[in-house]
Amino acid sequence: MEKAQNIINLVLKAVAVGMSVASIVIGFLPDVADIDTQVTLLSIGLFTLAVAALQKEEQSGGEYL
Repeated sequence: MEKAQNIINLVLKAVAVGMSVASIVIGFLPDVADIDTQVTLLSIGLFTLAVAALQKEEQSGGEYL
């Protein structure tokens, strides 16, 4: 079960990186997408990072170091 959690955590982080790279690339290309699309992509990336962080906290027992 821990291996599945590690894979899910890795996928969530990969999605966040992909969304940020996509937003940067779209920003350089003229007339491809508007700011709303870029904000949506970055929001999805931030959401996946938050879910990954919450899962990590849950695995550690919720203790703060």
